[in-house]
Amino acid sequence: MNRHLLCTDLDRTLIPNGVQPESPGARETFRRLVGRDDVQLAYVSGRHRELIELAIAEYDLPQPDFVIADVGSTLYQVEAGRWRRREAWDERIAPDWGDMSREGLAKLLQVFGELRLQEAAKQNLHKLSFYVELSVDAGALQEQMRRSLAAHGIKANLIWSVDEAAQIGLLDVLPASANKLHAIEYLMRQQGYGRLDTVFAGDSGNDLDVLQSDVPAVLVANASPELKQQVAHLHKASLCSARGGFLGMNGNYSAGILEGAAYHWPEIEAWLLETD
Repeated sequence: MNRHLLCTDLDRTLIPNGVQPESPGARETFRRLVGRDDVQLAYVSGRHRELIELAIAEYDLPQPDFVIADVGSTLYQVEAGRWRRREAWDERIAPDWGDMSREGLAKLLQVFGELRLQEAAKQNLHKLSFYVELSVDAGALQEQMRRSLAAHGIKANLIWSVDEAAQIGLLDVLPASANKLHAIEYLMRQQGYGRLDTVFAGDSGNDLDVLQSDVPAVLVANASPELKQQVAHLHKASLCSARGGFLGMNGNYSAGILEGAAYHWPEIEAWLLETD
């Protein structure tokens, strides 16, 4: 039996909290899919652990086998409802910041007045998060920050995304080794999954590194216009852009995930068509 690792972002990917409508029954079909013995589920989110647990309860989501949280800076294994932090991942990404703590990094970046520190609950050991007004030139700001950090010997990964509901920019500063892609690849190696055994689903800017990689992926139909434009030139077989129509669904949220899973895994497509 082939093993499958289904990795999905949460907000506006699996969770239907965007402006577009959700297909009736899509989440229930998704639940049946990840309930298969040959499918393991990983949530890959910018949320921290508590907010992920809240989303699972609020939207009645399936319990995952793994959680990559905080934009790839934390990794958990979930067994029988118990979350176990994979400290080996923390140790792997820590050297990129050298001896600098998150608090020290925040103090260093105070010179950039465009940055507004996010709430304490949205920070962690290896994630420093800011709000940025959408009127700011995000590209220029990130370039200036990269130069400043490099001058202090800090290897950082800057991840930009937009909270559409709040109309505010989100800028995360992580160790260079920490992002969704690197965390997924680490999980694949640890669990013995190859490229063809893995599918990732996303919708926004902090999913771009995975969508551009050779990890098979799906862009849900309700993805942001900016992200659709960024990946439009890729034209690669490893990326499925959900358009709707599969199982009579619209391709938004979990319907898009199902469409992508069927595109990449023919045996799953046959099973979904049979059970539908």
